[in-house]
Amino acid sequence: MALTQVSSNKCAGGFQKVYEHDSSELKCKMKFAIYLPPKAETDKCPVFYWLSGLTCTEQNFITKAGSQLAAAEHGIIIVAPDTSPRGCNIEGEDESWDFGTGAGFYVDATQDPWKTNYRMYSYVSEELPKLINANFPTDPDRMSISGHSMGGHGALICALKNPGRYKAVSAFAPICNPMQCPWGQKAFSGYLGADRSTWEAYDATVLAGSYSGPQLDILIDQGRDDQFLSASQLLPDNLIAVCSEKKIPVVFRLQPGYDHSYFFIYSFMNDHIKHHAKYLNA
Repeated sequence: MALTQVSSNKCAGGFQKVYEHDSSELKCKMKFAIYLPPKAETDKCPVFYWLSGLTCTEQNFITKAGSQLAAAEHGIIIVAPDTSPRGCNIEGEDESWDFGTGAGFYVDATQDPWKTNYRMYSYVSEELPKLINANFPTDPDRMSISGHSMGGHGALICALKNPGRYKAVSAFAPICNPMQCPWGQKAFSGYLGADRSTWEAYDATVLAGSYSGPQLDILIDQGRDDQFLSASQLLPDNLIAVCSEKKIPVVFRLQPGYDHSYFFIYSFMNDHIKHHAKYLNA
């Protein structure tokens, strides 16, 4: 599949690039960012996928998270896709910030008018990795996934739905139990319809309850002063309770004073890349 390079900047000894391509899953042009560490010039490298949160594009992470130095140090390629299809001319796609454009929620929609384009789960878990592996010096057997907020939800469900595929998973302030929070209920009813049993396939807390696969060590950072934590949008306690019952190891760090922003992500990004490197470079 043809890739068009949109930008390329030397960064931390490697290159931060953005590409555009025609997506077969989403039926539109999509952009993704990719950081190629210095090591990628001579060797195949593992890949860390980053899923961003509501309203983000591929740009937020690469300009704000400060991930490139650690990625260069550990020899990890980082791929950061957009968060939804763009410009599909679907009625209502731009009406609210938490549904439609910039809010794909990493599900495969089943409802009209969303089901043709809004297939972000298949895009990030199937189409994009194939595209990356075909065009860049990756080791396809070494990949991991992380994300923030809506993207933290995406990272957790990708890891829990595909046992053994991702060597590690982490998240910043993830939406842990979308069936039980306003953001998730709005998105899921719009994309998946009224039958709540179909929502369970995309809820990390539910998926953890039925997980049977290789050990998955989950790292979650959560800001204690996150306004969305206090508004019960994130519900990490629900996920932690199920994981401890199922003996799924979770390191959950409640970080005093931090909010939901990229300042929080920037502060702990090195820890997350180190967590992933431990498994990717084992």
